[in-house]
Amino acid sequence: MDVALVIAYEFVKIVAMLHVLMDNRQPAKTMAWMLVIYFVPVVGLIFYFFFGQNTRRERLMSERSLNQLTKRAMLEFVEQRDLQVADEHRPTVDLFVNQGFCLPFKDNNVEIFTHGRTFFADLLRALGTATQSIHLDFYIFEDDALGNLVADVLIDKARQGVEVRLIYDDVGCWNVRRGFFERMRQEGIEACPFMPVRFRSFTSKVNYRNHRKIIVIDGVIGYIGGINVALRYANAGWRDTMVRIEGGGVYGLQRAFLVDWYFVDRTLISNRKYYPSLKGYCVNDCVAQVVTSTPVTPSPEIMQGLLGVIMRARRYIYIQTPYFIPNETILVALKTAVLAGVDVRIMVPKRCDSRFVQWAGQSYLADIAAAGVKVLCYAEGFLHSKLWVVDDTLSSCGSTNVDFRSFENNFEANVFFYDQDLAMRFKSVFETDEQRCVPYDVAKEKRRKFGIRLWESLMRLLSPLF
Repeated sequence: MDVALVIAYEFVKIVAMLHVLMDNRQPAKTMAWMLVIYFVPVVGLIFYFFFGQNTRRERLMSERSLNQLTKRAMLEFVEQRDLQVADEHRPTVDLFVNQGFCLPFKDNNVEIFTHGRTFFADLLRALGTATQSIHLDFYIFEDDALGNLVADVLIDKARQGVEVRLIYDDVGCWNVRRGFFERMRQEGIEACPFMPVRFRSFTSKVNYRNHRKIIVIDGVIGYIGGINVALRYANAGWRDTMVRIEGGGVYGLQRAFLVDWYFVDRTLISNRKYYPSLKGYCVNDCVAQVVTSTPVTPSPEIMQGLLGVIMRARRYIYIQTPYFIPNETILVALKTAVLAGVDVRIMVPKRCDSRFVQWAGQSYLADIAAAGVKVLCYAEGFLHSKLWVVDDTLSSCGSTNVDFRSFENNFEANVFFYDQDLAMRFKSVFETDEQRCVPYDVAKEKRRKFGIRLWESLMRLLSPLF
């Protein structure tokens, strides 16, 4: 009997490894899964069964309906007079348009929030002004004091006749009691979980999560960034970035939300009232392009766009990310930029909120620092900001981390701004945070005990799975 079990197990293991191999993923990810399956008895197979299977393709979303939603709603007003993008950014803009019909919009007023308290204060004021619709898309919506405060405001607006739609990620809200969202539904709020996880379908859904943070109020005010609805995001020790947009860029945020809404509710919303005329609302040359990236599309849109940005940079690239576990493509691009004389600075938290990510990230930081990148460790709390500034002309903020999960598995959203004044404001944010950082010590890393460095290298090998 024992021999039969061993033979059966070896057969299943071989089949699983062949399945990984035939999936034609990136070599690093393929090797990582094969090593786990082969060297971690039983647990490796279980881990792959629940987290590793690639079930992300077309059956997750109807591409035909997505195109219909996009074109019907947006082609009516896509024409913009005097839309100008600098030649240096035209390849990036065109890439995003050609990949996912992510259109650029001019005439944007932008406010930057670097702390949760100021963001939530502004959000609550904006929610109070809503008269038509409120759309929210969050990875985490906690049942805590802050979450209940936001929920109460939403319920109050729903009672006033405002359409309120909420998308929350089912895995991100695993610890939230069902009654929290049910209370909102009973008050008229349409609250839908993103890809609900049940055990029988666990393997097909747990690995692909909606990590976006998007809010649209009456189609004229929008927010995007890294802050979720949870009390810890408003704590003094939590450093994050969120932006408020008024102007054309809100069209892009609305489109991103309504595509997600079709995904969770299968309701095709394309009424013009959700895209109100913004004529005369704001007039300037700040161009905003809201870009979404999903695991169901053939190419990783945001990752490819960031790659192009890195390769076209001439002076500097400043990056804030809580997790630095880049794929080989981004890693090589950053090293190449340094060799070309570009000032590359990467800011990460001194202490990460995940031990495995901390261990895996150490070897990447040592590698990139040795190549000439200036690595900065934020020491005053936890840095959760996802921010890019390049050459005083381009900036980006959103939900995308510099890691495998954001690039390949998650539904993400970033806004790219093509405007010098705004880039300088983001640069000022980065430089202010830089004063709260300590430099990464390459020499100290080399002096670390062999066992610690070996463990970190092993975690780097498995990092594509995190």
